[in-house]
Amino acid sequence: MDDRAERILALLRERGGRVTAARRAIVVALLRAPHHVTAEELAAAVQAQLPDVHQSTVYRCLDTLTELGIVTHVHVGRGPVVYHLVDEVHHHLACQVCGAVIGITPDVVHALAERLHEEFGFVLDAHLALAGRCRDCELAAQRAAR
Repeated sequence: MDDRAERILALLRERGGRVTAARRAIVVALLRAPHHVTAEELAAAVQAQLPDVHQSTVYRCLDTLTELGIVTHVHVGRGPVVYHLVDEVHHHLACQVCGAVIGITPDVVHALAERLHEEFGFVLDAHLALAGRCRDCELAAQRAAR
């Protein structure tokens, strides 16, 4: 396991959580995921490594990891709730057509965040979700309009 996984598991211990095989497998699955994942996708990834881990265990572990501030869940668009680790701050683009969720780094919205703060005294949280259409859905809409 890599250093990032070990840092996350150490943080789990520091915050009073136990590092169980299921929790370790969930952290590893989250790190290996190419995108934000649903609880069902995580359960499948964990069960591929640990077949005896039930989906309900994955849900309970996700709840615990969320309460401890290790994992966050995001409600974006019309798609299912997706999960990711909180050690990398990022925002989200949510496609209202296909349900895709794209993570973007804070620097992409930095100018907006500064303007919101200057004009309104508003400070963005670690989570910002912008709704719209992803590149593929926008191209499909353009082709359909021709």
